[in-house]
Amino acid sequence: MQITAITPQKHDGSRCNIEVDGRFFCGMQLLTVMEHRLKVGSVVTEEQLSALQLAGEKQTALDKALLHISSSMKTERDVRDFLRRKGYLKEVSDYVVEKMKGYGYLDDEAYARAYAESAGARKGDRLIRMELRRKGVDDAAIDAALPERDEREAARAVLEKYLRAKTPDEKTVRKAYAHLLSKGFDYDTARAALEALRGEDEG
Repeated sequence: MQITAITPQKHDGSRCNIEVDGRFFCGMQLLTVMEHRLKVGSVVTEEQLSALQLAGEKQTALDKALLHISSSMKTERDVRDFLRRKGYLKEVSDYVVEKMKGYGYLDDEAYARAYAESAGARKGDRLIRMELRRKGVDDAAIDAALPERDEREAARAVLEKYLRAKTPDEKTVRKAYAHLLSKGFDYDTARAALEALRGEDEG
């Protein structure tokens, strides 16, 4: 592996981007680059660059990650993806994640519980489960966050909101059914919500 470019980062003059063999490899503190005399043409290994980045940037990466989660809860995968986009390598991400978990700032189980409680009034469990998996939450944490519940009340509320100011003809009802399915409610729950509403209209 050979360093083929070292360029300053646009939004942070204290850091630069390092390209290896013509491709972006990582970001690094400019001071670290200078201290270790890295330059275009230097022959390096992935392990060497990872070790240099970890030594020089772990506190900076931790500070950025803490700022990233200050506005809302994040999962471990969210933080890892954020750090990767910033150019940090896996060793730095591992360090940051472990530190944040130790401080209690990262807790996928707590995230899953909070998300399920918040989304439960407007989404079915199937969609909530899929979204949490996309966030990197494991199935055990999702199962614990989704206790057995009757989804019909939530489906009914979503249905009433969707049909507000609409004429409940057959075409609209079909679209309403598809809307309930898209919100993660299963077929039986969606059908039951529509039948209950139809029964009230007939009554």
